[in-house]
Amino acid sequence: MAVETLRHKDIQSILDNLRVFLDVPFRRYWVDYDEEADVLYIGFRKPQRATDSELTNNGMMVRKRGSEIVGLTILEASKR
Repeated sequence: MAVETLRHKDIQSILDNLRVFLDVPFRRYWVDYDEEADVLYIGFRKPQRATDSELTNNGMMVRKRGSEIVGLTILEASKR
């Protein structure tokens, strides 16, 4: 895996969108992006141990453990 270089414009983009990160109702979450598959994974519990999942109409998979949402899988993430 190649190490990416963080550029000034990347930092500015993060700062411009900081409110989105802060508005997530979890204090800790994990994000992983698979560029080849164009899928963004967001985990709210580690380990997730999802017992169920639901594919929504807008191409997102909601991962659940009981009634608790433990993660999201966002398909075609770069097109959103």
